[in-house]
Amino acid sequence: MSVLRDFDLTATLECGQCFRWDRQPDGSYRGIAGGRLLCIAENHTEEAEKDPFWRVYFDLDRDYAAIRDELAQVDPVLAKAAAFAPGIRILQQDPWEALCSFIISQNNNIPRIKGIVARLCQAFGEKTASGILCFPTPDRLARENEEALACLRCGFRARYILDAARKVAGGQIDLESLRTQPLAKAREQLMTIVGVGPKVADCALLYGLHRLDAFPMDIWMKRAMKEWFPGKQPEDFGPYAGIAQQYLFHYIRTTASGERSVSA
Repeated sequence: MSVLRDFDLTATLECGQCFRWDRQPDGSYRGIAGGRLLCIAENHTEEAEKDPFWRVYFDLDRDYAAIRDELAQVDPVLAKAAAFAPGIRILQQDPWEALCSFIISQNNNIPRIKGIVARLCQAFGEKTASGILCFPTPDRLARENEEALACLRCGFRARYILDAARKVAGGQIDLESLRTQPLAKAREQLMTIVGVGPKVADCALLYGLHRLDAFPMDIWMKRAMKEWFPGKQPEDFGPYAGIAQQYLFHYIRTTASGERSVSA
């Protein structure tokens, strides 16, 4: 199976896992990751396929078809959700950027999250020689205070961002070590950051550290688990629970009659 058959660019970039990609008038996307700029369009992904950095970022070397087959054996409802958007891939984002972005995401909507992230990069991000604004490092933000972050217009989240930056910059939280720690322990460490609860911790683990066993639970997912998978826990979905979550979340979010059709 070709990579492109299992890579839906729009579904991947619009499913709520990233915030520095913008859809252009012609339907293409312009995004920044790792201090690099990429312009990419559906069915024109050659640059991402050939460049090692973007291959890793878009997780193009993982066999998602085999994962869907495995998940389909878990439950017929999950099989239906996975078949709805089979081209979604879990991006391999920078761990700090993902953590900070999902702290910002709390009680927020995607356009506003994108705006805050853009202002954060504009105010504190380093500019590369080619003019690209990088996501600000934890060391850079750790030197600031809440008053300095007022320009972001992020409200109560400023305190959370600063606490996260200081704990990461000071070594109290070693993000890279969380890749291999037991999931519960990794989640517990992230929750020592002021304002970080289980959902934000699991988002940081899944989208930033590529912990495919992490299963973020917002109100929609809690409802789905209760109604569609009574008696089951996220760990029952196995090592690809995070991919299962993304299929379910995307289905719920994009299908007006999702609840009725999935349970039919």
